Amino acid sequence: MKAAVLRLADVDAADLRAVLGEYGLALEPLPAGVVIPGSYWRDEEAGLIGGVLYLRPDTPLHSALHEASHWLCLDAVRRTGLHTDAGSDDIEECAVCYLQILLADRVPGLGRQRMWQDMDAWGYSFRLGSARAWFEQDAEDARAWLASRGLLAFVEPGC
Repeated sequence: MKAAVLRLADVDAADLRAVLGEYGLALEPLPAGVVIPGSYWRDEEAGLIGGVLYLRPDTPLHSALHEASHWLCLDAVRRTGLHTDAGSDDIEECAVCYLQILLADRVPGLGRQRMWQDMDAWGYSFRLGSARAWFEQDAEDARAWLASRGLLAFVEPGC
């Protein structure tokens, strides 16, 4: 049985497209049941090729924002060759998780509370046992990684 998480079909795709479009990432919705190009995990998980994020109606929003965050964390050279696997190291992966939580607040009907819930339901693993505890108490390194690359100011103006 699939985890009960919010999926693309649960929100207005135009809202997600608008948020991601602000950063230069294109959203390509696909019909139900087709294979998602560029999906690392396959099944319903989001796919990423170049500057395009591929989703189906059953794609979890946490997956969409996770892959979008990978794209945001890449420099121009890595974006050029991006196909399926962003090739991140551990600290960049943590930064990606942190960024997807921040982006969740920009998507109407999602928000960080629901993102934390969905990440836990899906099986994301954090030392403190939950996405929220990690974000609030143990993510200084992820935040510093993002700040050092100007990504916090990019996503959270005023930071």
